[in-house]
Formats: sequence, structure tokens, C-alpha cells
Amino acid sequence: MIKIHDLTFTPFIDKSQIDSAISKMAEKIQKDYAGKTPVFLGVLNGAFPFVAALTQKISGNCEVEFTKLRSYAGTQTTQQVQELIGVNNLKGRDVIVLEDIVDTGHTLTKIINILENQEVSSYKIATLFYKPEAYHQNHSLDYIGIEIPNKFIVGFGLDYDGLGRNLPEVYQLIETQHD
Repeated sequence: MIKIHDLTFTPFIDKSQIDSAISKMAEKIQKDYAGKTPVFLGVLNGAFPFVAALTQKISGNCEVEFTKLRSYAGTQTTQQVQELIGVNNLKGRDVIVLEDIVDTGHTLTKIINILENQEVSSYKIATLFYKPEAYHQNHSLDYIGIEIPNKFIVGFGLDYDGLGRNLPEVYQLIETQHD
């Protein structure tokens, strides 16, 4: 168990499970984009380890861009998404959005609006973690690493008030301490 700020977390997903999920996603993406040069669009801050791990498993040409959006305060989603860093010109490009986690889908909706306004040639969504119980959108998710219950997690890029992103595995909040 680990303590971050005022909360305690228990081990949930180990590094080997994360690596296996990323490897499977990379294989599928590589098949789908054979002969193409996709742009991987990572969503900061949380997706940076996922972007690094996934793109290292891709052979062939690809580009990496980042955008920075914020939708969480503490352990709760704010239901509002702020764009802190915008994307470069992606017009006519094949884009694969790399999300650390998809829960309510509000951030995803914002990203899709940005991509449609940029007039990309195509886009697909890849998420390392997915909370199907929390997802309230109709956008399809093309590549899903690991489905998880609707519990708050930290590690492998995910944080609690700025801390925990550096953990190589994922920890789940112990519910009895937080309502």
C-alpha cells in the first residue's frame, strides 16, 4: 500500500499487465496503419508514459504530438474540460489519440471536436485504461488496453493532485476513507 497526500491506495495492476496490454495495442495499431505514417496525439499530463511505451513498440514511421487538457480536481471529474496546450496543424493527417484513461468521456469529446475542426483525414482513439461503467459518450474506442471498474486509480501517468504519475504500476483508492 502507498499513501499519497491524505489517501491510501492498494496495488491494482502490475507493470507486466500494463506492458502486455500496450504490446497487444501496438500490434493492432501496426496492422491497421501498415504503410502509413500516423500521428500519435498524446493527452498530457497523464498519457506521457503510455505514449512513450506504445510508440517504442511501433516499427515504421510515426510522429508524436501532444495536447494538454484538464478535467479533474482531486479525485473527481469537474465535468468541464480546459484546453491548456493546443495541437499543431493536423489537417489531412491520420491521428491516433492516446489517452491514459477514458471514464466519463468529456475529455474525449473535446479532443474529437478539436480534430474535426482541424480537418484530420482520420482519427482513432486508444486508451490504456477504460471505465465502461462511467463512460457516457457515443464515441467509439478503437484500442482499449485494460477495462477497469469505476474506481479512482493512480500510477503509470495517472495522478492524485499532481502526485503518483511516476509509479510504474497502478494503485486503486481504498474506498473506506473517501466519499
